[in-house]
Amino acid sequence: MSGTKLRFRQIHLDFHTSPDIEGVASEFDPELFAKTLEEARVNSVTCFARCHHGLIYYDSVLHPERVHPHLVRRNLLQEQIDACHRRGIRVPIYITVQWDHYSAMEHPEWLSVSEDGAILAGPEEIIQKPFNPGFYHVLCLNSPYRDFLFAHTGEVLERFHPVDGLFFDILFPVSCACNHCKRAMLERGMNPHLDADRMKFSQMTINEFKREMSAFVRSRNPEATIFYNRGHIGTPHREVKDAYSHFELESLPSGHWGYLHFPATVRYARRLGLDCLAQTGKFHTMWGDFHSFKNKAALEFETFNMLALGAKCMIGDQLEPKGKLSQPVYDLIGAVYKEVERKEPWCIDADPIVEIGVFTPEEFMGAGGGELPEALRGAVRMLQESAHQFDVIDSASDLSKYRVVILPDNIPVDESFAGKLEAYAKTGGGIIASFESGMNAEKTEYRLPGVEIRLLAEQTKDIYGELVRGKHYRRFDYADYVLPSGEIGKGLPETEHVMYSKGVEVTAGAGTEVLAKTVKPYFNRTYRQFCSHRQAPSSGEFGSDAILRGGNTIFFAHPVFSQYNRNAPRWCKQLVNNALEMLLGKAMITHDGPSTLLVTLNRQHHEKRSVLHLLHYIPERRSVDIDIIEDVIPLYNVSFSIEARGAVRRVACVPDGAELPFEVRDGRVNFSVPKISGHQMVVIE
Repeated sequence: MSGTKLRFRQIHLDFHTSPDIEGVASEFDPELFAKTLEEARVNSVTCFARCHHGLIYYDSVLHPERVHPHLVRRNLLQEQIDACHRRGIRVPIYITVQWDHYSAMEHPEWLSVSEDGAILAGPEEIIQKPFNPGFYHVLCLNSPYRDFLFAHTGEVLERFHPVDGLFFDILFPVSCACNHCKRAMLERGMNPHLDADRMKFSQMTINEFKREMSAFVRSRNPEATIFYNRGHIGTPHREVKDAYSHFELESLPSGHWGYLHFPATVRYARRLGLDCLAQTGKFHTMWGDFHSFKNKAALEFETFNMLALGAKCMIGDQLEPKGKLSQPVYDLIGAVYKEVERKEPWCIDADPIVEIGVFTPEEFMGAGGGELPEALRGAVRMLQESAHQFDVIDSASDLSKYRVVILPDNIPVDESFAGKLEAYAKTGGGIIASFESGMNAEKTEYRLPGVEIRLLAEQTKDIYGELVRGKHYRRFDYADYVLPSGEIGKGLPETEHVMYSKGVEVTAGAGTEVLAKTVKPYFNRTYRQFCSHRQAPSSGEFGSDAILRGGNTIFFAHPVFSQYNRNAPRWCKQLVNNALEMLLGKAMITHDGPSTLLVTLNRQHHEKRSVLHLLHYIPERRSVDIDIIEDVIPLYNVSFSIEARGAVRRVACVPDGAELPFEVRDGRVNFSVPKISGHQMVVIE
């Protein structure tokens, strides 16, 4: 495995260039190329060996027919590498895997197909139709294409020895029913007629390919970095992480990922034991958006948030066909990377300080995955808005790091997992679970420690006799109400609060405390009975139990996290925060700033200091398609109270070094930050 430390200021330089464009690299000047990168403070750039068009950007001996037909500089990649190396810039090499238009057209027998014989284009049964533009024909790694990939990679390793690293792009499972997969599945005793078996086999194939390819690369260059990209890092990566030298988290907020994907993903990936590199783009929207510019404030937020969450920075760009970097683009990138460079000393080897672990439902969603589950999105939103310090975890994670763990909405618990939670609870760990989390696979009983939850025999059903719990809130058919009071209702009026998604109907067993009850509406909304535009109002009649506590476990009967992701009722967040306070006591960090202020705390152990990151940038839905950050709105005189970890001798704003008055009282350090303009780091020594 490579021991190379990832650099903080990287570029991923796409070069997917159509064979119909002439004069490719005709204006490429190697010295100007490297000088532009250096002046923008870039210290690593990923350049292309072979793109999604299937074309090669060096003078290939093995596959001369694949060299771009209009490539003027026949050894473009070599010139890029040599010029960058002279300036101390690393150059990992890009190789496409499952998308290769040249191979797809020349070898249709290598394509992945659906059970209906259609050409697959993506992981979610996306079809590439004959007249759809694009190179999204998925190639099958069980076909002879696999042999081509190893031969091509071998040539790259030999031709550019020693390569700095390899970036293999597009590796995701698809439900492939091609002849190669069907034969291989039958040999393994799997059923090619079943979609679940095809997806499982596809994930197995990808994992085997990664292990085999990494062994191949390391046998020739043990120091090269290796990464395999599927556009998302999630629970399927745990079992094959040894094939990677590091993780790169592709997450362009202006693409389909949005602003919530990166924090949720990095909070999981950073605990898998590999260095993390986060990737956004300079584009206003998505990859290949030529001659567009991300707002500077947005690019600042995206890169500074990477630092705050323990990742190195990468910005995606696409080299224009003639091979000349856009100076305005690198003026923009340089303005941001110069600030990243100033901040780096307080980000090197910084580990997150956390007290909460959030289980991800992704683990139980099968091989497809990729899309963040609603419940996880809601949990991340809530906790970030409340300044809580947390990781995203799975059932294999070490729970001893956390004072409280959260099972949001859809986390099944088998006997083994139940035993792990039981052992955790016995050490004093707190548990918050909601809706169907904690149920067995059959959804007939709960297996949560300390709390006895009994499912009522009759759950609410619709007029067709189907269970309605957790129904999408927009139907407004089966909403009910929660009546908060006492400690769990702190900060809320003692009156009905609507729960738009129907919960599980439960009652408390022996030794279990009821913290809040549901209140029934007059009736459920149907064509025969309805009131006004949405749900019927409260009837005043109590229904089933809404919030239960037993020992250190608190249970919410409603899918509060999915609901928060959908329409963000403040009372759902308040109820969860109250539950956390009941289990944690005072949170690790509190402040009197707005909920739009993002707060993370890291520890540099070798420097014996903690670093507080404060970010205040507000994504705004100014368009139908994407969120926009354009303005930086400063905050003034925000007070903080942070759990002290040992004696505190100094609190200061960095990198500028202005020292802050502070007070240590009751094991907490208290201070005020006079101004937060975008991103401010505070060091606590």
